[in-house]
Amino acid sequence: METFINFIHQTGFYLIAQNPKVLIMLLISCVLIYLAIVKKFEPLLLLPIAFGMLLTNLPGAEIFHDQLFANGYVHWDLFGGAADTTGKTITPGLIDYLYLGVKLGIYPCLIFLGVGAMTDFGPLIANPKSLLLGAAAQLGIFLTYVAARYLGFTPQEASSIGIIGGADGPTAIYVTTQLAPHLLGPIAVAAYSYMALVPVIQPPIMKLLTTRKERQIEMVALRQVSKMEKIIFPIIITIFVALLVPSAAPLVGALMLGNLLKECGVVERLSQTAQNELMNIVTIFLGISVGATATSDTFLNLATIQILCMGVIAFGMGTAGGVLLAKFMNLFLKNKINPLIGSAGVSAVPMAARVSQVVGQKENPSNFLLMHAMGPNVAGVIGSAIAAGVLIALFQ
Repeated sequence: METFINFIHQTGFYLIAQNPKVLIMLLISCVLIYLAIVKKFEPLLLLPIAFGMLLTNLPGAEIFHDQLFANGYVHWDLFGGAADTTGKTITPGLIDYLYLGVKLGIYPCLIFLGVGAMTDFGPLIANPKSLLLGAAAQLGIFLTYVAARYLGFTPQEASSIGIIGGADGPTAIYVTTQLAPHLLGPIAVAAYSYMALVPVIQPPIMKLLTTRKERQIEMVALRQVSKMEKIIFPIIITIFVALLVPSAAPLVGALMLGNLLKECGVVERLSQTAQNELMNIVTIFLGISVGATATSDTFLNLATIQILCMGVIAFGMGTAGGVLLAKFMNLFLKNKINPLIGSAGVSAVPMAARVSQVVGQKENPSNFLLMHAMGPNVAGVIGSAIAAGVLIALFQ
């Protein structure tokens, strides 16, 4: 009977009674799985994140231990079997080892390598003015940072919340692991959920800030970009950004290396690996690891609600920043810019560019804005990485 009672006390059903909040987390993870599978909300990352959240909140599973990463540091001695502050010896679980790739900044950089290998910077090279639109869309990051500071968050936490406005999941994860790892779960969920909601969030803001006449503006076709330009571009950008903001070099360097693999034409196997096998493997590891940080203690609190609310504001401000700068630039340009492409600067590639195309074509069926919008869109990826580097340099 004593053996039977000990077994009962070790079951998850018994442990749930000790911490009923895990039931809420299990429900939230199931809702996110539903959104990923049925509603197709960024399923490639939201599904692994949701399942990681499910695993970490199963009582007694012991596959992730936040004590190993307490206070923002990796406690290597605990991995080796040393006792923690309570005298308990921790046996690291599967996700503890996978999470090292997040904590050490490996996975986000590898994701950027794959993104670079799938990105065509031709529209940006053909229309360098679109770089300004991508930069303007980062306005949401810094305005949200200010708002978070007023709500009482530390500079490090406010930076991690603000980076949601960049609409770039790996960048948000990279900054948060460096500055506020205890907020990684809610920030990752907010970033990827709102990225999936770009077609819902952006159109009302775009229409509110533009007139029907502005939305009907037709833009001239972009010039043909040479192969030499596409090869030189990633090299120049890497050097310039690394010298300007050295802390952004890991992200931008990985992004541009991936793009160089694609454009140089002599390493097709490496380019295909970065785009497919490597990208897919890292996406699985990253998603599960990030989801595992969303425990009931870190997720079910007022801060999470505030993060989710400010995430929407950050996206909205980023969208507005790009649109308003395009309108301002039109005051001085002979060939007018359709302000709708400014909204693509939030860097949710290529979804934001598609939204610009859809909204513009509803107003003018002969309008084709997709390639024009891809310029600010890929510029936003660079801009969000630079913004991340600035925040890390200031507050790490």
